[in-house]
Amino acid sequence: MSALAVEPAARLEASEPPEARGLARDAVRLLVADRADGSIVHSRFSDLPRYLAPGDLIVVNISATMPAALSVTDADGTPLQLHLSTPAQGRDDNRFWIVELRSEGQPFGAVHVHDRLALPDGGTAEILAPYSGVRLWVARLDLPRPLESYLGAHGHPIRYGYVPSRWPLSAYQNVYAIEPGSAEMASAGRPFTAELLTRLVAEGVLIAPITLHTGVSSPESHERPYPERYRVSEHTARLVNAVHEWGGRVIATGTTVVRALETAARPDGTLEAGAGWTNLVVTPERGLWTVDGLLTGLHESDSSHLDLLRAAAGEELLTQSYREAIEHGYLWHEFGDSQLILGVRGQA
Repeated sequence: MSALAVEPAARLEASEPPEARGLARDAVRLLVADRADGSIVHSRFSDLPRYLAPGDLIVVNISATMPAALSVTDADGTPLQLHLSTPAQGRDDNRFWIVELRSEGQPFGAVHVHDRLALPDGGTAEILAPYSGVRLWVARLDLPRPLESYLGAHGHPIRYGYVPSRWPLSAYQNVYAIEPGSAEMASAGRPFTAELLTRLVAEGVLIAPITLHTGVSSPESHERPYPERYRVSEHTARLVNAVHEWGGRVIATGTTVVRALETAARPDGTLEAGAGWTNLVVTPERGLWTVDGLLTGLHESDSSHLDLLRAAAGEELLTQSYREAIEHGYLWHEFGDSQLILGVRGQA
């Protein structure tokens, strides 16, 4: 994967929610890039209805963020952060998880099979096997209460070094999130407010859900997406097909929605309901089969998300839009600004 030709400065990393900066959620900036004519427009997320039309469809990910970070200590008493990512595929109970250990903001490499970690309230985590590279591991959790209750009492949202202060779980939830399961927020949808969604519906824009429970996406270089749980309902599949039949556009809210929809898509763009685990990696060579537009945040140049964004925008338009975002001071990461890419389907 080639690196994007532009990089943000550290000052452009959003270190707190927009509400802490005196902005409403939907007042963050929105860069609108249209692949059909190469145009780039600077706007606000609250102006989103201006760029959509009656009969268009916005697809959102209703997965809710878990407080998936736990404070732990290893056998030597070293304080660490344990990040729960996804349940271990093929296991029938909720004790086996893919996890990441971090120390002082960096992956903790001194991990060995059979290490036992002390969790709050007498819980333990035993490292069973490596999962991916040197960062992710399969672990067995032994907790004094059910996982969701335990995390509610002892967990907190995963955060990285560019967010120096802790924020409550509510800061990491999308307004439509109803199904807990994501290690980190599907943050492309964070700028939506109930009022903005109501305006969109009132103007004839349709909204449909999918579920994709995200794993950890910590900013390590060049890592490929790994399997995640998804569900595309029969209702959503039929609505996507109907929208395409009448000439509307399907707008995915974030890379998680793209991954779910494209997993359920056929090469002709039609969708069928599906659920399970997806291994799909969207690349420019594959292209997008059913998604016509993408709402997204801004990502580092060595993030695996960039392959998907190249499939959506193309290298030239993506580079130009990122260059303009940097020149205009757009903010990166989950609390930052947004981009809308249009005209993406069939452009591989």
